[in-house]
Amino acid sequence: MPKCLVTGGAGFIGSHLVEALLRRGDTVFVIDDESTGSVENLASVKDHSRLDYVRGTVADAKLIRAAVAEVDEVYHLAAAVGVALIARSAIHTIETNIAPTQLLLAELARAHANGHLAKLFLASTSEVYGKNPKPIWSEDDDLVLGATVRPRWSYGASKAIDEFLAVAYWQERRLPVVVGRLFNVVGPRQTGAYGMVLPRFVDAALAGGPLVVHDDGRQQRSFAHVNAVVETILRLMESDEAVGRVFNIGSDKPVTILDLAHRVIQQVNPKLKIKFQSYADAYGRQFEDCRHRVPDLSRLRNTIGQVAHSDLDTIIREVIAWRHGQSR
Repeated sequence: MPKCLVTGGAGFIGSHLVEALLRRGDTVFVIDDESTGSVENLASVKDHSRLDYVRGTVADAKLIRAAVAEVDEVYHLAAAVGVALIARSAIHTIETNIAPTQLLLAELARAHANGHLAKLFLASTSEVYGKNPKPIWSEDDDLVLGATVRPRWSYGASKAIDEFLAVAYWQERRLPVVVGRLFNVVGPRQTGAYGMVLPRFVDAALAGGPLVVHDDGRQQRSFAHVNAVVETILRLMESDEAVGRVFNIGSDKPVTILDLAHRVIQQVNPKLKIKFQSYADAYGRQFEDCRHRVPDLSRLRNTIGQVAHSDLDTIIREVIAWRHGQSR
């Protein structure tokens, strides 16, 4: 079975991916600097005989060179995360996203030139679409990023550079890569500390409210359970047809943020209140957002078929149950 490297493997999505790879029978090497992730996310597998965990950074060239020389697959999930972090620290966002990806690709190419070929999954984001006005986004749509004086767009711009690099390494050096643009992944272990909306709502509801909704709450998002996203990633990596291509990954069932808040309230306490807050008050005057973030999944389905998704109320119920367990 494959040997796999997962960068950011102690994070929300990364820890679920690590568990799935171990269930599949793989040997898994995890690198995480624990800046936004936590080794506690791997508590259920920390003593697994096929797991090797290193607290380190993807910016460590020596560490990455040694790792890629030994593995068959690389899942690159390490990145700056969360709208709150991005809004206040554009330098950190750009440096965290671009330089380590460039280093990882260069080391994979070096290993390939020496006769060892490993396949790469690059976790990208729906943020690369920026504020494209289309209601539904397809992979070949234009990227419409805002002004450089607005830190909000530094994340999408830096991840777009990651994508350009990954695809170029396939086109120019035949390094097999698959790029996945993730749309609003949710589930147990996700924290609201960096602005993630569902855990933020759940935490507020369990604390007695109010739930803070930014702007008018009519923004549309689509939420996918982390397990469905992990399954999608693994199936893409098994597909020869996916190599060198970019895929939207997530759910294509949109919901408004205000409706999401009402759904959380309904499950926790129908008497809870909602408080509206401007983006300026939440993130500063330079902040911008987009009204719609819904993926076209045609390319994904044509490549790997349909992936089962949980309905949103079930996901909310699971996140609430997990937070209850955390508080005990």
